Amino acid sequence: MKKNNTNTKLRAAILILLVASVGAAILTWQLRVARSSVPVATFPAARGPLDITVQEGGTVHPREQVILSSELEGRNRILFLIPEGTLVEKGDLLVELDSSGLVDRRVDLDIRVQNAEAAFIRSRENLEVVRNQAQSDVENAELKLQFSEEDLLQYREGEYPNRLKELEARITMAREELQRSREKLEWSEVLFEEQYLAESEVRADALAVRRAELDVELAENNLRFLQNFEFQRRINQLESDKHQARMALERTQRRARSDVIQAEADLRARESEYQQNLDRLERLDEQIAKARIVAPQAGLVIYATSTRFRWRGNVEPLAEGQEVNERQELIHLPTAAGFMARIRIHESSLQKVAPGQPVNITVSALPGRTFTGTVNTIAPLPDPASTFMNPDLKLYDTEILIEGGRDILRAGMSCQTIIKVDSIEDAVHIPVHTVVRHQGKPTVFVLTPNGPVARPVEVGQDDGRMVHIISGLDEGEPVLLAPPVGTQREARRTRRENGQEESATPRVEDPAAPRQREENQRERRRPEGPPT
Repeated sequence: MKKNNTNTKLRAAILILLVASVGAAILTWQLRVARSSVPVATFPAARGPLDITVQEGGTVHPREQVILSSELEGRNRILFLIPEGTLVEKGDLLVELDSSGLVDRRVDLDIRVQNAEAAFIRSRENLEVVRNQAQSDVENAELKLQFSEEDLLQYREGEYPNRLKELEARITMAREELQRSREKLEWSEVLFEEQYLAESEVRADALAVRRAELDVELAENNLRFLQNFEFQRRINQLESDKHQARMALERTQRRARSDVIQAEADLRARESEYQQNLDRLERLDEQIAKARIVAPQAGLVIYATSTRFRWRGNVEPLAEGQEVNERQELIHLPTAAGFMARIRIHESSLQKVAPGQPVNITVSALPGRTFTGTVNTIAPLPDPASTFMNPDLKLYDTEILIEGGRDILRAGMSCQTIIKVDSIEDAVHIPVHTVVRHQGKPTVFVLTPNGPVARPVEVGQDDGRMVHIISGLDEGEPVLLAPPVGTQREARRTRRENGQEESATPRVEDPAAPRQREENQRERRRPEGPPT
């Protein structure tokens, strides 16, 4: 009984294994049939002329324009603003800023200018007075020095010799008088002894002799006093007066120079203060005049805020009552020199574009019209606004000069530009997105009877849609529009490892790709028949 049960279980297990094997085989066959039945989207390599172009959108701007900015210091409110789009003539009022505060400051500053001017005039006249007084004081001191020198010379060569001769003459006269008095006294004594004269007359003659002796002694004493005392004392006094006069002259000269220098310094300070206030007044008048901004030429009024890049509304439209800063652009007045288009070139297309290349321009507001132009300038650095929005996005501002269109073009119109980079007469070309980097080389996947095969190719220029295949691919060979998933992952991983950024070149899908995808989806939904 146990043996029968064991055999039954064994047969059941073998039957289950057989059923599972058959089911797995059927499932594998269905998957293979389904995989082989799904069509693969391909693109046959084409041969023919290929135009290498760079297409970008932009905006029409005046080629030349006058930019009017606020030249008032600080922030000021707009009192009057001409409507945008107005055609103005030279001298028309465009913007008037609030200058009431400046007018009040001008009144106070005008008073300060008048006071400073009066102080300057007073200081200038005071300088002349000080110079005159200084000259007078110096001349008086020089005159006193001259007098002192003359007094010394006069005493030494005139007064002293005369005084000396006078005293010597007195001594001589006194001695002669003494001699004569003595002789007379001797005769008087002889006559007195002979009793011819009275005793009183003899006494008188003796008194005369005594008087003469005293006169001689006095004259000799005066001479000695003059020679020994008075002469040297007077000489010292006169020399001291001369020295004091010279020192007084030096002090006077120094004081005069000091007074003149001080008066000149005061004059310069007053003049500087006056000139400074006058400059402030002139600058304030200029500021008040700059509150009225007039048109320097005829043109069409365009607000500066209408031409700026707006991000999250951080640029408010220009309007009356709005406050503007110093040197802020307010009005743009285009000239009649023509127009240009401003576009932004991605860094991946930067090497293709160069100044002088021809450009075709179409304007959205003027359908059916195509304008021609040339590339004028390319910015050396990327646009900071786009870099701020996306640090990985590098766009370079480019100016394109438009030929003609002065009568119909307007600033601010949207336009599309096609820059003609190169033209290849005979080129094998395929969609640019079919080329991937596989194992470090540009590779395409060619569909063969045995399935997709990776094939390295040498690529040339592309126009963002088609790429020129220099070698590695022949005309008519089918190339997979969508490379295998693993290959795409490998390409992305390789770019990340090499530090390369994803290309931002716009990928244009092949026109047959949507139709091919729909057919593939219908094939997947179609029920499969049983295996035969």
